[in-house]
Amino acid sequence: MTNEEIFALMDRFEAGRCTAFKLSTKDVTLELKKEFGVPVKAPAPTQTPAASSREPEGLFVSAPLVGTYYSAAAPDQPPFVRAGDQVKKGQTVCLMEAMKMMSEVPAPCDLVVEELLRTDGELVGFGDPILRYRAV
Repeated sequence: MTNEEIFALMDRFEAGRCTAFKLSTKDVTLELKKEFGVPVKAPAPTQTPAASSREPEGLFVSAPLVGTYYSAAAPDQPPFVRAGDQVKKGQTVCLMEAMKMMSEVPAPCDLVVEELLRTDGELVGFGDPILRYRAV
């Protein structure tokens, strides 16, 4: 399977309504999943219970994949969103890079950004909270 064929499959998957796809051949296994902007609860705090007795409250936009977080399209560009910004459903809130491919992360609903939880260039795991928001 050539890179062009893999990229074509990825493009069709991204444009389609399917949320999971797996292809296995004798040489390669390709597995794709979509879960963009799924609101999740924050993970349990890593601090000791004495330091923090409760989990942070609110809704979170989570990382749809393992990759590098970017707040802007380029280093010399302004960030997609800042704390306090009002954002429309589907508007890009950040970029995630994985395997030299950039993916936009859209807002799951109309919202107000309350807190950005990541810094540019930070490695983020699947499902990790990216930003905290309040739905409007």
